[in-house]
Amino acid sequence: MIEAVGVTYRVGKKALFEDVNIKFTEGNCYGIIGANGAGKSTFLKILSGQLETTNGDIHIGNGERLSFLEQDHFKYDENVVLDTVIAGNQRLFDIMKEKDAIYAKEDFSDEDGVRAAELEGEFAELNGWEAESDAESLLNGLGISSELHHEVMKNLTGSDKVKVLLARALFGNPDVLLLDEPTNHLDLDAIEWLEDFLIDFENTVIVVSHDRYFLNKVCTHTADIDYGKIQLYAGNYDFWYESSQLMKKQQQEANKKKEEKIKELQEFISRFSANASKSKQATSRKRALEKIQLDDIKPSSRKYPYVDFRPDREIGNEVLTVENLSKTIDGVKVLDNISFVLNRTDKVAFVGANEQAITVLFQILMGEMEPDEGNYKWGVTTSQAYFPKDNTKEFDNDYNITEWLTGYSPVKDVTYVRGFLGRMLFPGEDGVKKVRVLSGGEKVRCLLSKMMISGANCLVLDEPTNHLDMESITALNNGLIKFQGVELFTCHDHQFVQTTANRIMEITPEGGLIDKITTYDEYLANNAAARKATVYTADLEDDNN
Repeated sequence: MIEAVGVTYRVGKKALFEDVNIKFTEGNCYGIIGANGAGKSTFLKILSGQLETTNGDIHIGNGERLSFLEQDHFKYDENVVLDTVIAGNQRLFDIMKEKDAIYAKEDFSDEDGVRAAELEGEFAELNGWEAESDAESLLNGLGISSELHHEVMKNLTGSDKVKVLLARALFGNPDVLLLDEPTNHLDLDAIEWLEDFLIDFENTVIVVSHDRYFLNKVCTHTADIDYGKIQLYAGNYDFWYESSQLMKKQQQEANKKKEEKIKELQEFISRFSANASKSKQATSRKRALEKIQLDDIKPSSRKYPYVDFRPDREIGNEVLTVENLSKTIDGVKVLDNISFVLNRTDKVAFVGANEQAITVLFQILMGEMEPDEGNYKWGVTTSQAYFPKDNTKEFDNDYNITEWLTGYSPVKDVTYVRGFLGRMLFPGEDGVKKVRVLSGGEKVRCLLSKMMISGANCLVLDEPTNHLDMESITALNNGLIKFQGVELFTCHDHQFVQTTANRIMEITPEGGLIDKITTYDEYLANNAAARKATVYTADLEDDNN
């Protein structure tokens, strides 16, 4: 259990939270939602003790251990992977180290024996004998292979470091678990594993995520941050959305009825206040009018961009042909003899644990990298717009936003360009903001503006939802569903993939390709059935042997 009592947090004169009272109880998973800048991550830092409140207190149950997902991916670079995970329970890790130091002594004294016995007792209470196997199980579940468990953290890739830090947070059955964007940089298999883990987790979980499917799958409650207040709903993200919309509709309808009643009373008073025979009735209605109070319906702080990709020309029957593409990076073959043909109605989601291979394929198709072998050909009626995973080069200049987008616009008119920026939540005054200083989410919205203004009929998007808030993800999702053209994309958002793609391509760890014309859910179901069949066959073979 963890509780915020009268919590206020100020940044300068601005109150990010004002007198927040909320209690998170055992056995529940709470999804924290809100617009970008509402304070979701800040609130988690307050709960974890990383930030001090301006007023109010945070209370945690007596003797309970709190764990949180750390965001510094370089903090443990000199540590061994397995040690990094086990140190998620710092007390257990300290005991292990002290025990090892005592037993390593050549002159083992009676005092050492007494101390060792004390440590062994506490070690057993903390399930120390299972610590290494539990840590390995977490790492394996998240896709960190056994040969990496004894590697130093600095030797891991960025995405693998994220998985280790997540395993560290999950380790040791913490009483309160705080997770800030835990699905970022996870492959789809790891996300599915995490969903199952959290569903079975019996203590308190508080999670911030922009993944709607993930929140719907794991959350029992939703805490909505809006205008410095936190409103708690029983239910997942979809339940919150339906409940909040219904509440808003009911308030609006109630106000409408009150407004009609006010108008009726005002008309009666105006008509009969000077009439002696009706004066008592007019006075009575004046009193009734004074008692009617309209509900104060605050507009939400959430803002939805308008994402609308409109191709300048209709795409022909010949879209893209890829033949025998192969590519080796740093001695590893990431693409091995890849071949496929795209049709004019294809919306292809590329999936698989080998994210580098997908990025390399997209870079080759967009002419940013040459294949070692094979070739590809775009149809003559196609035009492409590209959203790269790494957008650093795009914004390494001194242009302001309007100048930057005008450089990509076929129409060199400031009013025309600002129309696209306005749709993506960059009002007039933001147009002079330098692109070099934009936040991650602002850069993504700029890139989407660039893609919209291009009028391309083939879109290639490499992780476009990274850094976006839920409102922007929803808008992009809807824009791609409506788009009358071809799409090649990769994304970790389950709902995004399921509602957008009609074809799934998986690049295997060996660099090969599995190509299925299906929805994402059907693809996952078929994969799960195939895995069960493989396990069943293996069990039969073992029994026969």
